[in-house]
Amino acid sequence: MAAIGIVGSAGRMGQALAAAIDEAGETRAGGADRGDDVGALAGKADALVDFSTPAALADTLEACVKAGIPLLIGTTGLSADNHAAIDAAARTIPVLQTGNTSLGVTMLAALVEQAAARLGDDWDIEIVEMHHRMKVDAPSGTAILLGEAAARGRGIDLAAHTESGRDGHTGARATGAIGFAVLRGGTVAGEHSVILAGEQERITISHSAENRAIFARGAVKGARWLIGQGAGRYTMNDVLGL
Repeated sequence: MAAIGIVGSAGRMGQALAAAIDEAGETRAGGADRGDDVGALAGKADALVDFSTPAALADTLEACVKAGIPLLIGTTGLSADNHAAIDAAARTIPVLQTGNTSLGVTMLAALVEQAAARLGDDWDIEIVEMHHRMKVDAPSGTAILLGEAAARGRGIDLAAHTESGRDGHTGARATGAIGFAVLRGGTVAGEHSVILAGEQERITISHSAENRAIFARGAVKGARWLIGQGAGRYTMNDVLGL
């Protein structure tokens, strides 16, 4: 059994993670929240899972590097500085950072990458996502993950080809653009659709999250997989062998 610690244990995902750890037959090493000593938690864990906030990430990375244990990061809304810190830590420990730990979304992203690679840029790509009213970042980490998959398939840079927040007289859609549309409301755990629209035909690939337990189960699987891996930066694709 692996001892897995939870950073952000008091939140909804933290509670789902605790249940998923028990369900998987692993051991809960404990939890840490704002004001707690993450280093103490890392010292008694085989791996940490962090679904807290971008502001808390630096302390978590430092604690894991000092303890020499893996870290799975499911926190979204990360900045360029956050990613640079992850890259630095990954030179010492195994780190898995993802916008979504769902196994279904991981497979969806692989399918999107394949479709984007095989269809020309005359096929427009639009990503539509909906989440609960309390979500604070947009587009969602999952939507960005799917956009990155499409961009990889096309061999382009996502940031240079993103269209989002359309309003008013925007002009025609740019060829090769990857568009994002964001919906917020109710208690939706997560809905994502990738639309590939060609001339007189359209492909829609979708994923519906019915309960955040799916993210927790995937995170536990990912954390367990990370234990014993060498230093480096990993994704959920590595966990599934994609």
